[in-house]
Amino acid sequence: MKNYDLITPEGTKDLLFGECMITRRIEKTMMDLFTSYGYSEMITPGLEFFDVFNLNSRYFPQENMYKLTDSKGRLLVMRPDSTMPIARVVATRLRDAMLPLKLCYHQTVYRTEAALKGRSDEIVQAGIELIGSEQKMADLEVISMAAESLKAWGMEFSLEIGHIGIFKELVGRLEATDKEKERIRKLIENKNFPALNDMLDTFGASPVTAALKKLPALFGGEEVFEKAEELIPDDGNIVRLLEELRQIYRSASKLCGGEGNVTVDLGLVNKTDYYTGLIIKGYLQGHGEEVISGGRYDRLISEFGYDVPAIGFAVNINAISKVIEKNGVLPAVPRTDVIVYAEEGCEVAALKAAQELREQGLTVENALFGDIESVREYAKEKKIAKVVVIDGSGEEL
Repeated sequence: MKNYDLITPEGTKDLLFGECMITRRIEKTMMDLFTSYGYSEMITPGLEFFDVFNLNSRYFPQENMYKLTDSKGRLLVMRPDSTMPIARVVATRLRDAMLPLKLCYHQTVYRTEAALKGRSDEIVQAGIELIGSEQKMADLEVISMAAESLKAWGMEFSLEIGHIGIFKELVGRLEATDKEKERIRKLIENKNFPALNDMLDTFGASPVTAALKKLPALFGGEEVFEKAEELIPDDGNIVRLLEELRQIYRSASKLCGGEGNVTVDLGLVNKTDYYTGLIIKGYLQGHGEEVISGGRYDRLISEFGYDVPAIGFAVNINAISKVIEKNGVLPAVPRTDVIVYAEEGCEVAALKAAQELREQGLTVENALFGDIESVREYAKEKKIAKVVVIDGSGEEL
């Protein structure tokens, strides 16, 4: 007995008509923006060897990846991320290319998060990767493009920035195992203050644990930096990182049209092995999850044997589509202008007539009915204004 032949797998959905139009419009808007900054599109395979994502740092737990085998029994995964395959390409086929490399993409990633209700396992993304520059200008270009990606939809937006180095400096001073450090990271990321306090209490009272307890609360505007300098113990390195972030924040505020659109969050600590510096998250009003996520990942490509810095972000097309649908701005499905009906023996002439009308810029359907009355009824239902009949001697309206 078939149980799943009429439904889609969990975390996936069918897109119909207006939904498809929204998705394509978002993709085109993003790609037009990226190429206007001089980025070149690339496409990586939907299937990758498991080894691409099974590096030393284990950025993607294998339980979150869809796996299968090829004809030779080798383990494959459905691409859970676009950055790592691009890193593979850069370290191999583009190793001798002039730097910096400016790359962009729009493609689908597949990953499972069983604990997340209402999740999407099939995520359409558009994004950029800026490879080979450590300059502040590279960070600002990426922030500028992230802001433009949010502004494009005419809604209220916000951009959050942080620096993973501050958390790494602090947690590195704890006598904690890697497992304990990861637990602390997750609690900070989720802003789970009670559990975080309980766990840090097991390490005893110290300036480091006190600072880590406060880290999730250090978000807001310019005042965050003064609070952080007061709370965080330092030998000079954290002050330097805070000053770097302060300068980025001030520049980002100008790029985004004012401080209200940009927030500093020192509790942005996602993927500590993946990111090495600046972290970016972008939000649209009416959607609680981020629609843009990215940052600097200066050591990722070195795991493929090519040590170059990099920064980038991905736009969640599905999320933006949800916001647009929620706001009730589904685009109208294009309406057919003309339907062409062929009498018996006039099919070829009707097809030619329909093509001539399309060449005039009209949307034209071929009638797929056996009688003219059915055609007229169909045209009325679909609000098609004109019916053309090809009868062998010409056309009758």
